[in-house]
Amino acid sequence: MQKFEGRTAVITGGASGIGLETAKKLGAKGMNLVLADIEQSALDKATADFNAQNIPVLGVRTDVGELADVQNLADQAWDRFGGVHVLFSNAGVAVHGALQDMTHADWEWSIKVNLWGAIHGVECFASRMIEQGEGGHIVNTASFAGLVPNRGLGVYCVTKYGVVALSECLGRDLREFDIGVSVLCPMMVHTNIGDSARNRPDEFGGAETLRKRTAEEQGDLKGGHLAADVVADMVVDGIANNKPYIITHEESREFIRRRFERIDQSFEVAE
Repeated sequence: MQKFEGRTAVITGGASGIGLETAKKLGAKGMNLVLADIEQSALDKATADFNAQNIPVLGVRTDVGELADVQNLADQAWDRFGGVHVLFSNAGVAVHGALQDMTHADWEWSIKVNLWGAIHGVECFASRMIEQGEGGHIVNTASFAGLVPNRGLGVYCVTKYGVVALSECLGRDLREFDIGVSVLCPMMVHTNIGDSARNRPDEFGGAETLRKRTAEEQGDLKGGHLAADVVADMVVDGIANNKPYIITHEESREFIRRRFERIDQSFEVAE
């Protein structure tokens, strides 16, 4: 997608981290912004900052795990700006620990936000973007953990593998309508995801369920931390150049290669 000015971008998880930094980049390119976030105070601050810069913006408090919320987000975006050309489904949460120690609530909350959030984006936006006939682009935030298994992040991996599959299939389905699809797969980025339990609903255990990584789990994490604005530049480049995969960390390459090498070697074993 080469044209940005005068078009509209919808960004979930848009009041902080990668979402907010991407909004800044797209706003600077002349796009109208629709920011969705579950944190009202952060959303109010972000929209106020864009308003102060005379960047057209709409803030919509949204729980991406609720279909009705995402449908409302789409309705408000079209009502306010008359169309949507970029959807960045970026909201996400993480829980830490071995799979055998995870509770049913850990699974439900993670799948609801990470996977259903992206699915709801497709349900509520893709057909309307096709109908408006102006092309566009959809970016879904997955993770390096959506491409390679990560110890202590099993639940997160399951959801993010799903987001990768969703994006790959969606890219094939939308190609003929001039709507590109990218999946963002970062390693560690300076964001608030490590404290995502602050927004965990009471029905899934509430904020007190926050569990920090153990020293061993922290040591298992690979890759250096990138600033969110650096990743945002990569997202904008991915949109502009219709990149199916946005891989942020060079050091992830070897781990990804080794995973697919293990899969390839299984054919030799079978023979």
